Amino acid sequence: RRPAKGEQAPEPPSNTPTPTPSPATAVGRIPVLDVRPLVMGGRRPAKAVVGEAFEVSATVFREGHDAVAANVVLRDPKGRAGRWTPMRELAPGTDRWGAIVEADAPGEWTYTVEAWGDPISTWRHHAGIKIPAGIDTELVLEEGALLYERAAAGVPKNKGKRDVLLAAAEALRDVERPAPARLSAALTPAVNKVLRRYPLRELVTSSEALALVVERERALYGAWYEFFPRSEGTPERPHGTFRSAARRLPAIAGMGFDVVYLPPIHPIGRTFRKGPNNTLSASAQDVGVPWAIGSEDGGHDAVHPDLGTLDDFAFFVAEAGRHGMEVALDFALQCSPDHPWVHKHPQWFHHRPDGTIAYAENPPKKYQDIYPIAFDADLPGLVTETVRVLRHWMAHGVRIFRVDNPHTKPVVFWEQ
Repeated sequence: RRPAKGEQAPEPPSNTPTPTPSPATAVGRIPVLDVRPLVMGGRRPAKAVVGEAFEVSATVFREGHDAVAANVVLRDPKGRAGRWTPMRELAPGTDRWGAIVEADAPGEWTYTVEAWGDPISTWRHHAGIKIPAGIDTELVLEEGALLYERAAAGVPKNKGKRDVLLAAAEALRDVERPAPARLSAALTPAVNKVLRRYPLRELVTSSEALALVVERERALYGAWYEFFPRSEGTPERPHGTFRSAARRLPAIAGMGFDVVYLPPIHPIGRTFRKGPNNTLSASAQDVGVPWAIGSEDGGHDAVHPDLGTLDDFAFFVAEAGRHGMEVALDFALQCSPDHPWVHKHPQWFHHRPDGTIAYAENPPKKYQDIYPIAFDADLPGLVTETVRVLRHWMAHGVRIFRVDNPHTKPVVFWEQ
C-alpha cells in the first residue's frame, strides 16, 4: 500500500540488520526472486519520471507456515535510503508481492526489495486458534508479550509510540483478566498502527540493488506542435526565419502546447533536390526537402542560412522558453549527396559496384536526394560524431530530440 497524501510511510526499524547472502548461495535466507521492473536482466536501468507512480514486485516466500512480509527501499542519487514502502501480496496464495512507489527528484536511483519473517503475525495467527481452544494459554500469551517488548525496542523513544506496545505486553501478562480480553488488548487499532510503522522484522533478506533512472516529467509525455519556421515568412521575405517564426510562438503556447518540434533546420543539399510532389525537376526557387541534410554550408551541426544564424536559433529557443515551451529538434541520421560527411567519411555510406553511393530506397519509393548511413564500417566513429552533434545542440538549449526512422539504425548504436 502506498501511503495516502499526508500520511507518513513506515521507517526502517533500527533493530533489524540486513544480512548479506553468502556468495555460495543463489538466494538469501528468505528468497526474494524475480524482482520487477527488470530491464535486460538488470544490465540497463528501469526508467520513471519525477512523481510517476510505478509498481515494484517480487516473489517472496519461506519454508514452513511462518508469516513473511516485504518492503521496497528506494535510494536517491546520493545513496540515501528514503522511507521504505510496505508491500502486499498481490493475489492470495501466489507469493507475488508488490508496492507502488515514486521518486521525487531526477537522477540515478536504486531500488531493492527486503523480505523478512514477521513473528508477530505468525504469533497472532497461532494465538487466534489456541486461546479460544484453551491450548497452552499462559505460554502463548507470554510469547506474545516477549514479541511486543522486542518490537517496542525498535520504536524511537521520542515518538511516543513505544508505550502503546509496552502496554499491550503488560496486558498480555495480566492474569486478573480473562485470556480472550488479554489477547484483544494486543490487537487494537492503536497497536496495529504502531506495528505497521515499526514492525518487528526477523531474517531480513535484501535483493540486489537495481538501477532506476528518474527523469523530468517531460521525458514521459508532452504536447508537441510540428512547426516549419520557413513557412512563417512575410510578403517582403517569403522564406521564414527563426526571428519571424518566433512571432508565432505565443499563439502556439495559447493552444496548450508545451513542445515546439522543428523538422531538420540544417542546410539542404542541391544534388538531386526534389521539387513539388517529389519531382526530380526542382527549379532554382525550390527549397528542397529538409531531411536531405547537408550542403557546402554545413551538416548536422549547422543551420540553414535562409533561417538565420545560431544566434537566431538561440533567440528562438529562448522565446519558446519565455512562453513555457521547449524546442525539440529532429535528429535525422542521413545525408544529402552534398553533406560534408560524404567527402570526409566516405566509409560511412554504402557503395555500389560501380563506385557510386547508394541512395535511399524503399521500393517502389526512391529518395535520390538522400544517402543512408552504413553503420558497420565505422560504428565507433559514427557514435563519436553523433554524440558530438547532439551535445552541440544541447549546448544551445535543446533537451528533446525526435529521432527519424530509429528502426533503420542498429540497436547497439542506440545503446552506445
